[in-house]
Amino acid sequence: MQDDKEPQANPWMKSVMVWSGILLAMFLVASLFGGNPQSAGTTLAYSEFRAKVEEGSVKEAMLSENRVTGTLSNGDRFTANVVNDPQLLSLLNEHGVKYDGKPEEQPNFWMYLLVQSLPFLLIMAVGFFVFRQVQKNSGGGGAMGFGKSRAKMLTQKEGRITFDDVAGIDEAREELEEIVEFLKDPTKFSRLGGQIPKGALLVGSPGTGKTLLARAIAGEAGVPFFTISGSDFVEMFVGVGASRVRDMFEQAKRNAPCIVFIDEIDAVGRHRGAGLGNGNDEREQTLNQLLVEMDGFEANEGIIIVAATNRPDVLDPALLRPGRFDRQVVVPRPDIEGRLKILEVHTKKKPLAPDVDLRRVARGTPGFSGADLANLANEAALLAARKGKRLIASNEFEEAKDKVMMGAERRSMAMTEDEKKATAYHEAGHALVSIHVEHNDPLHKVTIIPRGRALGVTWNLPERDRYSMSMKQMKARLALCFGGRIAEQLIYGEDELNTGASNDIQQATDMARSMVMEYGMSEKLGWLRYRDNQDEVFLGHSVSRAQNMSEETARLIDDEVRRIVEEGENRARQVLTDHLDQLHLLAGALLEYETLSGEESRRVIAGETIDRDGDGGKPVQPLQGHAGSLPQIKRKPRPFGGTTPQGA
Repeated sequence: MQDDKEPQANPWMKSVMVWSGILLAMFLVASLFGGNPQSAGTTLAYSEFRAKVEEGSVKEAMLSENRVTGTLSNGDRFTANVVNDPQLLSLLNEHGVKYDGKPEEQPNFWMYLLVQSLPFLLIMAVGFFVFRQVQKNSGGGGAMGFGKSRAKMLTQKEGRITFDDVAGIDEAREELEEIVEFLKDPTKFSRLGGQIPKGALLVGSPGTGKTLLARAIAGEAGVPFFTISGSDFVEMFVGVGASRVRDMFEQAKRNAPCIVFIDEIDAVGRHRGAGLGNGNDEREQTLNQLLVEMDGFEANEGIIIVAATNRPDVLDPALLRPGRFDRQVVVPRPDIEGRLKILEVHTKKKPLAPDVDLRRVARGTPGFSGADLANLANEAALLAARKGKRLIASNEFEEAKDKVMMGAERRSMAMTEDEKKATAYHEAGHALVSIHVEHNDPLHKVTIIPRGRALGVTWNLPERDRYSMSMKQMKARLALCFGGRIAEQLIYGEDELNTGASNDIQQATDMARSMVMEYGMSEKLGWLRYRDNQDEVFLGHSVSRAQNMSEETARLIDDEVRRIVEEGENRARQVLTDHLDQLHLLAGALLEYETLSGEESRRVIAGETIDRDGDGGKPVQPLQGHAGSLPQIKRKPRPFGGTTPQGA
């Protein structure tokens, strides 16, 4: 699809013309005000002029009422001011100087007027040029171009997208197909008294295909399709947003039946009447006008509003009621079948090797959105091209998946051997806990190659799509979080701990606090919610919130969070203490191979070999810990269920 745009002049030629005009005006001003400094010649004092005459150096002179101009004997020109000297003519005659007289020139009235007004004309010309440029940039013409709508009408010239190009979100597509069918054949619904929805709001996470669905509607409907972004309504001038809303609906009425698509509507449709400062701002005026135009006293027959947002929680309730947005179409992240269909669409024009199993790729990418899968397929194609291959093989898809999910490898990062060894033990601790603690997701891959901002990564993938987590799974995840820190503590001792586990500790703390305060997973606190929504100030919610718990309850929450965290910590320590020999083996394998799959990790801890070169492999040599034996970790006992001691 392309926008209908009028042919525009070459911007380079326009710039040349503008600058040529400015330079010409500057030259004209210089010529009028400055004159030619060489034509007047040398300026002499009157005494110098008389001395030149007496010594015979003046050849000829031209006399006027106040000035004498002439030529010296050497050919130089001169100018001198005349004082009231009655002996001047006698002096000139005495020394044989040719002289003549001319009347004082009177200035031309029109030339004088032009000279005086030229600076003001230049300022007005520059101001007019700047004003025209601002008008063009504001998206409208005429004197009030600021208030013109920036909506673009799309036509079906080329690059047409249809519903066949939309895969993995069948339910959302079906609801929008009904709108398109109504536009094509309204009598099918109207004979039963049905009315077309006035608006459809597409809600979903970023990258799930909301804008793609809108483009498919434009390709299928066969009616005028206007598209605009929510931020295009908001301008620095007060009243411009409301004016653009009015202008957009006037255009839509002239082209009805039509579809108007507003992308990222949360930029203009946020909750009114709260936040910081005065609520009567430009954004609220724009929203009020949008509400009136969508469902006010004037009927907008034949205009369907389709909007998209990934923040439906911040939209104003008046915008979401039936009559404005009759339907809220949820565009979810695709399941395994949806991911398979999306991968088939994005690999349709890519040459795949016979070993590529798209279903296997879809199974290994839970939680990926449509945009993530498109990026995955593109990264695989780029990797194959970089290697000089003609087909995209399964290895390229696996490398692309690692890059997308874990970040790009940073092999050039200089790490000392001690840092590599510590990273190997850290990641081996995570891997062992994920293998031995029940209810953890299966281990997919573990690596000590720095990726993204991490020095190493342990990657677990669920066996199937997951939509919720049980308490057992969350506790197993807590133990997994502490696997790396406990492994370092067991090998190096308490005093050699480093900052590498900061992200693990943050994840464990957030999860334990959510279990207590949101999910009702604490027997002492019961099934109550103790945490308010963490909303930003400007999303239309009150700034000050009353404390909804007592100090005693807050202490109890802290104790329960600490109990759950230490429970996971102790579980990880028990696993690693019981399997310390496996920890040394796995750390040694990581130092040797850098990256291990989940299956290879299980072979290592079982004492089997890893075959990378087709030679049957060789046994992995275990690492020896820094301390040589298990250090005794002494921790201060802490009572549960009461208050936390000061400084604990």
